[in-house]
Order: sequence, then structure tokens, then C-alpha cells
Amino acid sequence: MFLKLAHTNLDVYKYSYALILEAYRVTKILPADERFNLVSQLRRAALSVHLNIAEGSSRKSMGERKRFYEIARGSLIEVDTAIGVAFGLEYVTLDQVGKLGEVIINSFKVLTGLIDKNKADND
Repeated sequence: MFLKLAHTNLDVYKYSYALILEAYRVTKILPADERFNLVSQLRRAALSVHLNIAEGSSRKSMGERKRFYEIARGSLIEVDTAIGVAFGLEYVTLDQVGKLGEVIINSFKVLTGLIDKNKADND
């Protein structure tokens, strides 16, 4: 927030920030009895995406950056899966999670591109 680092200008960083905001918005509509389960897991996974992108971007080695981006992508898949569970349990509708779905898809595409780029540069 206070450091003006280059990674904050990356699309993937902006998408992951939007992911957190949308994940928090969606979790507010989940049942109270899911507070320590689905709500907590969704929020932690969304935050993990953003934090791993930030930390990975600060790494000097392409291999290290790639590893953090892979962890971020894994957390993103976790968010998608948790939303699928919430939908399956009829806690949310597609209308309620549509914007989150768009952010997940865009984040996944950009993250995969970064991973592939760092893989190619690392070979």
C-alpha cells in the first residue's frame, strides 16, 4: 500500500485485488453457520492469490517467481472450487457470483500466461 513497486501496475495484481473484494462481497451472503468453514476458506484463498502474486513479483529468480505464481494459481482454483460448493449447496446463485466468476477467469488466464512466460524464460 505504501511502497510504490512495479508489480502494483500489473494486470494480474489488479485482478487479484478485485478477486479479494468480490470474494468478501460474496461471503457476506453465505449463511452464518459457514463463518468458520466456507467463508474463512474462501477469504483466505482469495487473499493468498494476491499475496503470492505480490511476493512472487519481488523475487529476482524467474524460477522463484514462477513458483509463487503457481501457488497463487492453486489458491485461485481453490476459490473457484469453494464457490462451486456454495453454489451446489444453493447458498448462492449464478447472478450473485457472476462478477466473481469473471474475475476468476481473467485472473486464471493472466496467471497462466505469467507462469508460462517464466517457464520459457527459465528454460
